[in-house]
Amino acid sequence: MSNTTSNSHSSGSLADIGPGRWTLDQAGSSVRIQNKTLAGLINVKGVFTKVSGEGEVLAGGGAHGSITIDAASVDTKNTKRDVHLRSADFFDVDKHPSLVFTATDVTPVGEGTAQVTGELTVLGKSNALSFTAEASEISPDAVTLTAEVPVDRREFGMALKQAKVIKPVAIVTLTARFVRQSS
Repeated sequence: MSNTTSNSHSSGSLADIGPGRWTLDQAGSSVRIQNKTLAGLINVKGVFTKVSGEGEVLAGGGAHGSITIDAASVDTKNTKRDVHLRSADFFDVDKHPSLVFTATDVTPVGEGTAQVTGELTVLGKSNALSFTAEASEISPDAVTLTAEVPVDRREFGMALKQAKVIKPVAIVTLTARFVRQSS
């Protein structure tokens, strides 16, 4: 999977954040998807409305954690399409209710930038995923990371009959706001 960086601006250094446990702030976080048709005439956009997560920052600024997405919470503002996305053709929410990204290593690589390495699990299949994220907020008690990540549906077994109509690579735009847990 390829790396993509968002265009957010940082307000400090991720390496300066002290160690601790963090929880995803659902109200300040979002997971958006978009997928173009092969002709490029339609850009289908959606959002997952239920996202949770947690993480741990280690001494020196490195971190690890996970984000869990409720697959049934996909919302494209089109009821018929959302029902189809929840079906076995796409997310198969009856058998696979969650999409999970487990970040095994989040390493600061520059002012407000981190290299994120981990594993994305969709439809019970896990694949390595690596991308660069930028911090749009850095404070002692909150960090917001943003990234735009291409994900090839075929890597997770989403080879559809409609594959000739829909491009196989979806763009996932992640905004993950973590808040420090109280001691």
